[in-house]
Amino acid sequence: MKRTSLAGDSCPVARALDVFGDWWSLLIIRDASLGRRRFGEFQTSLGLAKNILTTRLRALVERGILKTVPASDGSAYQEYVLTPKGHGIFPILVALRQWTEEFDEHPDEIATIMVDRDKGKPVKKLALLSQDGRVLDAADTTLKPRPGRKTARHRVTA
Repeated sequence: MKRTSLAGDSCPVARALDVFGDWWSLLIIRDASLGRRRFGEFQTSLGLAKNILTTRLRALVERGILKTVPASDGSAYQEYVLTPKGHGIFPILVALRQWTEEFDEHPDEIATIMVDRDKGKPVKKLALLSQDGRVLDAADTTLKPRPGRKTARHRVTA
């Protein structure tokens, strides 16, 4: 079954999901954020079939999230590194992690905590801040059309 493309959707959340919305891609990006660079490292970490990993890596390169570079050890292999666009996904991964840490039914089974590398202290929970520094939640926000655009309609796709 072919997935519906959300690339042309007017909703930025739908567009983002179109770029990296499947869970394998997010796990590859997570691993790249942790310093994994080689095909074999991704495969060992994820336990993913070679054909699926190849497809996901190719798509992430095509979408500008990863790029290939010569192997750092001078061998004939290539490595995958995050681009600036790929590094921009890090706060999304942190938000997913923190959501799980807060709402998971078995938080004691989570093997790691995220800490500040320099200080060794746990990272504060992400917060959405207003222009004046107030913490906002969903009830404090709304959407409005961009200047010069009509109100957007969002497609609902399965």
